[in-house]
Amino acid sequence: MKESRALLLAVVVLIGVLAYLAGYKTAPTEVTTTTVTSTKTVTSTVTETKPVTETTTVTKTLTKEKTVTVTNTRTLTTTVTKTVTQRPVTIQLGPAVVGTQHIDIDKELSKIKDKISQESMTCINCHKTFTPGIVADWLRSRHAHVTPAEALKKPELERMISSTPPEKFMEKVVGCYECHGQKPDEHPDTFDHFGFKIHAIVTPRDCATCHRVEVEEYSRSVKANAHYNLVNNPVYMLLVNSTTQVCMHGIKAGYEKAKESACFACHGTRVEFKGLREANIGGLKLKLPVYEGWPTHGVGRVNPDGSKGSCSACHPRHSFSIAVARSPYTCAQCHLDPDVPAFDVWKESKHGNIFLAEWKSYDMEAVPWIPGKHFRAPSCSVCHFSLLVDNQGNVIAPRTHDVGSRIWIRIFGVYSHPQPKIGETWKIVNKDGLPLPYSLGDAEPAYKYLIDAEEMQKRRELMIAICSQCHSEVYARDRIRWFESVVNETDKAVKAATLVLVDAWKKGVAKGLPTGDNPFDEYIEKRWIEAWLFSANSIRYGAAMNGPDWTTFKRGWWQLTKTIEEMKTIIDLYERSSK
Repeated sequence: MKESRALLLAVVVLIGVLAYLAGYKTAPTEVTTTTVTSTKTVTSTVTETKPVTETTTVTKTLTKEKTVTVTNTRTLTTTVTKTVTQRPVTIQLGPAVVGTQHIDIDKELSKIKDKISQESMTCINCHKTFTPGIVADWLRSRHAHVTPAEALKKPELERMISSTPPEKFMEKVVGCYECHGQKPDEHPDTFDHFGFKIHAIVTPRDCATCHRVEVEEYSRSVKANAHYNLVNNPVYMLLVNSTTQVCMHGIKAGYEKAKESACFACHGTRVEFKGLREANIGGLKLKLPVYEGWPTHGVGRVNPDGSKGSCSACHPRHSFSIAVARSPYTCAQCHLDPDVPAFDVWKESKHGNIFLAEWKSYDMEAVPWIPGKHFRAPSCSVCHFSLLVDNQGNVIAPRTHDVGSRIWIRIFGVYSHPQPKIGETWKIVNKDGLPLPYSLGDAEPAYKYLIDAEEMQKRRELMIAICSQCHSEVYARDRIRWFESVVNETDKAVKAATLVLVDAWKKGVAKGLPTGDNPFDEYIEKRWIEAWLFSANSIRYGAAMNGPDWTTFKRGWWQLTKTIEEMKTIIDLYERSSK
């Protein structure tokens, strides 16, 4: 038995040693970031005082008939001293930090300390201990290394600043206090934090100090209005409610929390400041803000100061990287199968094939961006919002933060239609009086609220110019004509599905609009939703970005035709059972 245990122990130890050694045999094949290692070893002593109870029992025999037992109990205090050693910390610094190799955070900070404001340096000195990841992330950013004055001196096409901030900000890098301490009187969630008046949630109004043009463009976009485009549209909210609520057999599930984690996780919640709470962090007593609807990165987040949107939806804090914003994975947070399969389609297209195979050789930070020089295959940002120039510096497409402004036809929805003129789509009214960009019955667009044919052609030509940087103009025009013809066919198919649903309402299979009921909550109605929200949308995106399986078997024509047949079968079965 002892030999077996010894053998088993030896095997376990051997496996552990081999696993340990195997970890050192694997090395990365390519280094794309700078490794920064803190060489400081921090040792701290912790003294713990523990009470220990000691019991002594003595038994004495006095005579044969009499025995006396005496028990003595006493409490001792034992002091245990532990030494805790904090190992060196390694972080990764991106390409924005030039010439920094094998250095620690303190050393990196020492290089730029003269450019950091006194207020921000005070923040950093504390937060590099309590939230070192935030400080490290900020060190990756351009904000940490370029002052507004330096940024404004760059040639116009290379600038990433669009407005001149107040003089007090010009000669210092954009640190903690420059963002979190701005305009305290305009933020209802401003609170006192170690003598500084700050707010935790930085909003587009704060960013507008240096990026006024970008914020103005974004504020009028569909994305910035994404929250209100749901909550102010009673038709859409019927769909939201029927998707996120269960009320059966006396059980209620979902509701507001389901909405926050579902629809409004992308569309953005309304964030409300509820006051302050007391906290104890690392022995420090302080007060911190309490929010309802937070945290959220939704593009249409409604902020405590009343502003709309979240810049960090695409430029995550605290590096605010342009490379991350240009990455298709950033768009993939929301634009995913089954309802908006843009990323999934792109990934399977030739553009996606090439990009995902070669992206490490692309310059994702270059401004302006030159097709063929800085990248070979496009990600979402190339076609939809990045500043593109040719090799001679001629602008192909100007930068925009109104992401829908290059799109001439909107393919998301029951039917395709010209792009809305305004980002506040909840203000649209169709001929039936509903807040929709088309009529459900005959698909007639609400033209008053949509861009006209001239604007559509202007945007179409801009997209052809972008495509023509890598393809012939003839090829680009042919592909766009083909795409539009496919979209037209999906509209016909969805119209057929809608007429089947109307027939179901007439025959009493479902209640729906004729009775003033929710048109999205009964089974046949949900099948109709799948026909356009999943299948028709997949076909349209598949045609737009050349993902053939998405137009066919991955929620494409196969599912669309099958769903319509199933809807007809439901009506037939209902009629048979009624006889």
